[in-house]
Amino acid sequence: MNAEDPGRIVLLTASHRVAPGLLSWPAWEALRAADRVLCAEPDHPQLPYLREAGVTAEQSAPTAQQLVEACAGGRTVVILTGGEGSQPLTDGLARLAGSGRVQMPDLELLPGSYDLPGARLLDLVQVMDRIRAECPWTSRQTHEGLAKYAIEEAYELVEAIEDGDRDELREELGDVLLQVVLHARIAEEGRPEDGAEPFSVDDVAATLVEKLIHRHPHIFGDETAETPEDVHAHWLRTKAIEKQRDSVTDGVPLGQPGLALATKLASRVRAAGLDVPLPKGDGIGYELLALAVRAEQDGADPEAALRAAGRVYRDAILAAERNR
Repeated sequence: MNAEDPGRIVLLTASHRVAPGLLSWPAWEALRAADRVLCAEPDHPQLPYLREAGVTAEQSAPTAQQLVEACAGGRTVVILTGGEGSQPLTDGLARLAGSGRVQMPDLELLPGSYDLPGARLLDLVQVMDRIRAECPWTSRQTHEGLAKYAIEEAYELVEAIEDGDRDELREELGDVLLQVVLHARIAEEGRPEDGAEPFSVDDVAATLVEKLIHRHPHIFGDETAETPEDVHAHWLRTKAIEKQRDSVTDGVPLGQPGLALATKLASRVRAAGLDVPLPKGDGIGYELLALAVRAEQDGADPEAALRAAGRVYRDAILAAERNR
């Protein structure tokens, strides 16, 4: 070793969202080649896997000055930190370097593992677990009591989409996701009043993955689809096999908004090739039904069209109030 060589510090981080022991090859090389491996946390999740690999890690939380001294003579010291690094230590090293009085070792930040896409969903599940257990309000909620919020959040998401507000869109997508994760967390408890076996958010995701794969045979199977219409036909066929419905009206929620209900029924009738005359009757309801069916046949969404007209009406009201 060169006595004048200040050595090297490697700050090794590892994501808590990745299974312990799954470190990158550069990380394992750095650990095996290091003169010392230090870790301040006695229960750090990586330690058992380092021991299995024959890497000795000392429990130590050195100051910046002590770490610089440990590297003197060309030594390499690896610091095993948490996923966010070690702020006090890096701040101390920065102060020493800024003083100009100390010959500093080379400093390297080495990510040992990286978050995979969707990794923050693990954080969401953990946070929801704690909120469900500790929050006086959330801990008492039921599927039935929360149902109205799912509807409200869905409408707020639609409004963000129609407004074209990207920040609002991101937030409202999160609020809809919150409903899914919270309902799944409640279902995991298997309350007697639910009258069914418990399931978790993993079960929800697994069911969705299975459904998506099954309904996209042109991607995951041997089918072919060249146009959006081909994809839609695949979707309808596989859905019909899955559901084994006795009527095209099965699965159409009657509690949805009236225009959406009429549009969905008209879409089912048209897809099935049925010839069903519209019912005759007096009153605005039958007129709206006919308009909704006509809109569906023309490829328009009457709910969206009415909301757009309502926005224009809202703006006219605001203008009238300003000029009053």
